[in-house]
Amino acid sequence: MKKTTLKDIAKALNVSVSTVSKALHDIPEISEETRVLIQNYAKEKNYRPNFNALSLKNRRTKSIGVIIPNMLNYFYAQVLKGIETEAAKSGYRIISCISNESYAKEVEIIDMLSTGSIDGFLLAISEETENNEKFDHFENTMKYGFPIVMFDRVSEAINCDKIIIDDLNAAADAVSYLVKQGCKRIAFVSPLNNLSVGKLRFEGYKKGLEINNLPYDEALVVNTTEPDYKAYTKMMAPLFEQEFDGLISTNESSAISAMKTAKKAGYKIPKDLAVISFSNGILARHSSPKLTCVSQHGEIMGATAAKKLIDKLEERELADAFSTEVIPTDIVVRKSTR
Repeated sequence: MKKTTLKDIAKALNVSVSTVSKALHDIPEISEETRVLIQNYAKEKNYRPNFNALSLKNRRTKSIGVIIPNMLNYFYAQVLKGIETEAAKSGYRIISCISNESYAKEVEIIDMLSTGSIDGFLLAISEETENNEKFDHFENTMKYGFPIVMFDRVSEAINCDKIIIDDLNAAADAVSYLVKQGCKRIAFVSPLNNLSVGKLRFEGYKKGLEINNLPYDEALVVNTTEPDYKAYTKMMAPLFEQEFDGLISTNESSAISAMKTAKKAGYKIPKDLAVISFSNGILARHSSPKLTCVSQHGEIMGATAAKKLIDKLEERELADAFSTEVIPTDIVVRKSTR
């Protein structure tokens, strides 16, 4: 089926291509009757604008490339929702891609979208990129005129806008919350030890212990890079040879695995063991008991990142003036704490 063009619409309605373009962009230089006629005809013929052609002519596509590390993390689904909502307010569409934690895939996506499909990027760095400290593809992309705003997983090596939470102090606050619950021996569980966010949360855990005059005990720490949920129970077995009454996890799945292991070991939650986790997704709301969480406010982070990028694209902010914005966190209390 032949794709309908501006010329086809103009010929069919006996108007100029310029008139068609103005009608489709709601430019008030033509009559309401003509605008409605053209828009209805375009809709009937399933007209779609050629974004690549728009890019070549105007250097603008009104499109934003979004790259997330994986599709199984509910937090990133929340971020995407915030991005899409904010982008739509300014007439931008988003093209979402998944790097699957791969440096090569991340490079491939950026190369593909930088050929005229988008105006700028919103992204969270893949695990492989962060571990290998390979950032040339970001720097080159910005040199070619495509601004980047990083969110959640960011790199201090790249001079661009960043939207983050204060992972370190959020973890310290979680420790203090458990101490107020009466906890005196608090464990730390994380499968994110190879990521900056995981390392910051671990430092925050230690800071929280120090603030509350509690000793650091390495036997109460499970700090790994294991991404497989099925392996969590085996990894946590040595932890439950210790005595402890509180637990902080850097993600929901490891927290839920810890609660299952605890119940098998005879712990009653939250009477014997209080548990708190980062993120605030579907798993937390449907676990047994429901999980108290440090909410990272993914939708707010996504909306803030999108607004920052659009302000750059619309030249409301200087192209070479970069900032880091910190999204406040809070603790959503559920049944896994007293």
